[in-house]
Amino acid sequence: MATHSSLPGRRIPRIKDPDLKEIVFVIQSQSNSFHVKKAEQLKQSILKQSTDLTQEMPTVLLLHQLAQQEGAWTILPLLPHFSVTYSRNSSWIFFCEEDTRIQIVQLLETLRRYDPSKEWFLGKALHDEESTIIHHYAFSENPTVFKYPDLAAGWALSIPLVNKLTKRLKSESLKSDFTIDLKHEIALYIWDGGDGLPLTPVPEFCTDIVGSSCATSFQSSLPLCGNPVKKEDIFVAVKTCKKFHGDRIPIVKQTWAGQAGHLEYYSDYADNSIPTVDLGIPNTDRGHCGKTFAILERFLNHSHDKIPWLVIVDDDTLISISRLRHLLSCYDTREPVFLGERYGYGLGTGGYSYVTGGGGMVFSKEAIRRLLASKCRCYSNDAPDDMVLGMCFSGLGIPVTHSPLFHQARPVDYPKDYLSHQVPVSFHKHWNIDPVKVYFTWLAPDEEDRARQQSRRGLREEL
Repeated sequence: MATHSSLPGRRIPRIKDPDLKEIVFVIQSQSNSFHVKKAEQLKQSILKQSTDLTQEMPTVLLLHQLAQQEGAWTILPLLPHFSVTYSRNSSWIFFCEEDTRIQIVQLLETLRRYDPSKEWFLGKALHDEESTIIHHYAFSENPTVFKYPDLAAGWALSIPLVNKLTKRLKSESLKSDFTIDLKHEIALYIWDGGDGLPLTPVPEFCTDIVGSSCATSFQSSLPLCGNPVKKEDIFVAVKTCKKFHGDRIPIVKQTWAGQAGHLEYYSDYADNSIPTVDLGIPNTDRGHCGKTFAILERFLNHSHDKIPWLVIVDDDTLISISRLRHLLSCYDTREPVFLGERYGYGLGTGGYSYVTGGGGMVFSKEAIRRLLASKCRCYSNDAPDDMVLGMCFSGLGIPVTHSPLFHQARPVDYPKDYLSHQVPVSFHKHWNIDPVKVYFTWLAPDEEDRARQQSRRGLREEL
């Protein structure tokens, strides 16, 4: 078998170079057809680069194929399987997203620096700039001290660490009921209150291409598959209530409402000046399950037959309808699509995933049709609507389709470096921010700028 040294221009490797066959690649894929296609393309890229190096092939796994269990996307429940299956012949488990781009030669050179017989947790380091609710205000004294990986840049666990974590998982169950921000929670688990490992930052794990030393980079443009969905093909439902008519609805109208082809405000009070639709369900201080199911039934039975998409948002959600139209061009309306920012509940013990409501919940009509044909309904009007929907869709075998472009919180709640490689679709909450300014800074469409970006990209491709 030829080695690196037989390739012209390659640096001659040292003896302890990891072989490709010692790396298990795990692509954090999803079962929706658009995402399967992207993951398959990345898998083929990894295998083609490996063939070019004339090494033995690495193992490349697609996460959605690994386990039918609901919680596979949270990674930790899969570690025992990785330990049993790969610990004898492998050195590294390397995780990446569907849009991560990998330079195999640089990845091998990067991993060479770390002794695979030791415990390693490698990644591109993120940290909170201020303590945030999505991390339960962890490290509130100094949020910058705790580092966690940007999953888009790829991250790696050495097999000795996988084995150690597996032992721990067998002796004690995962404590938290909720999975809210996977990258932070994995890092917290591995750190183990200071008894485990911190993240080792790796400069070659990149999200933008900063030079030839990058082993990874990330495709950060907004997905577009053909023409954007017409605005008339998206029905937008805004959940509100009488006490917020005066302060929140004007902000919706001042920011994104004009982009929507069909929009209705659903309330506990009919106010003709807005206008709002009274669904006949009293407002509750807790969840809004009754209201949301009433919206779903109204959409299926009373809205225009031809509209394939429904988006349900809160009255303090800021959303870019023009970006959503780009994103939805990649999804097949004949499939039951339930799209947004994915959270998990009780996944260690047979729970379910759900789309968190504040960032916006997107449904294909087919998903709503299957949901309402089932007997799954709210156990009370004030049950949490997003969690009940997650439970219902899970029971129907319809998975959540996750997009990190939807956000349950405000821009200040996320690391700048994380948002820098996104084209966000939504943010949520008006608390301690100027929501109009946030909208125009982060979400407002700038058609001229987008046209410029596309022509620049076309020029680069021609060159």
